[in-house]
Amino acid sequence: MTRRTISILGATGSVGASTLDLIRRNPDDWQVTALTANSSAKELAVLAREFGAQIAIVSDETHLPALREELVGTAIEVAGGRTALCEAASRKVDLTVAAIVGCAGLAPTMAAIEQGGTIALANKEALVSAGDVMTAAVAAYGATLLPVDSEHNAIFQCLADNSVDDVKWITLTASGGPFRTWSAPQIAAATPAQAVAHPNWDMGAKISVDSATMMNKGLEFIEAHHLFPVGLDRLRIVVHPQSVIHSMVEYRDGSTLAQLGPSDMRVPIASCLAWPRRMNTPCAPLDLPAIGELSFFAPDEDLFPATRLAREAVHHGGAAPAILNAANEIAVAAFLAGKIAFTKIAVVVEECLNCDIPAASASLAEVLAADELGRVRAAEILGRNSGVLLSV
Repeated sequence: MTRRTISILGATGSVGASTLDLIRRNPDDWQVTALTANSSAKELAVLAREFGAQIAIVSDETHLPALREELVGTAIEVAGGRTALCEAASRKVDLTVAAIVGCAGLAPTMAAIEQGGTIALANKEALVSAGDVMTAAVAAYGATLLPVDSEHNAIFQCLADNSVDDVKWITLTASGGPFRTWSAPQIAAATPAQAVAHPNWDMGAKISVDSATMMNKGLEFIEAHHLFPVGLDRLRIVVHPQSVIHSMVEYRDGSTLAQLGPSDMRVPIASCLAWPRRMNTPCAPLDLPAIGELSFFAPDEDLFPATRLAREAVHHGGAAPAILNAANEIAVAAFLAGKIAFTKIAVVVEECLNCDIPAASASLAEVLAADELGRVRAAEILGRNSGVLLSV
């Protein structure tokens, strides 16, 4: 069988590492074209050598000299900067894994879409901020989006060849994060170290904090709205602490299909790599008797208002989702830096959403402008209320 070509945007992150682990176990199936990282030049060089990448790119151009030095004497092409990142993403391959965190991944993901290829999308912020623009581009260029997020990949599998017209409910499951059973005073005093200690998943710091605030699920709600056009009134969230059922689809005949699997991102990634077939993974099978029980709870939006904010943003429309996402990124960074209390993340986001909201973006440039507006507003709020936001 002919080896398939693949580019991984965000190769040194958790999704990139899991993808490369699967490729490492199936070396005869894949030829790596491009690997990218933000600044991890040494780690990227090691991966580029191991997988025989054609090109390695650091988006932070200040790390380009280090990358060149690491790859001297090889035939691997080296480049740096955002323009080079988008050029690499636009190279025709069989599959592009879009795993750059945040809106930094938006432009290269759009570059890949414009080639009409297949994109395994792990960057939820891209669809949150630019859902209409991105889905329009997918249709215009004949591209295919495969969702990597465990919840959206589960929905994708449960829908299979069924019509969205037959869907009654799509239910996104949420672990509830590390603070699910904490009291309000405990949550208010939570530290960054506690917030990134997810009970089920091994993820980066930003997404771990998003899981703790439940913003991750709010962003996924918006993402699901764009991926699966059943209508906002047929999307819902349920807390499922065991993270065994990754999402469910209920049909109008009363049947509910659920996708179950271990809490390992290699499962949904493998689903995308092998689509429309299946492939082996090293993941341990589910041991349901050992798990014992599966429990479900309604989200507590008094303690965790992020899902409410996300729902309100997508219902408002316009640039509200982009501002929500951008403000959240700034607020989470401030929390991780010890500048604000955990519960103030949502406060900053809500205050940004209470300002004037621009109309819907019609282009990538307008999306990026809305993103910048959200960042500026959040930074102003942080600067204006630093003493208050530090309090619990």
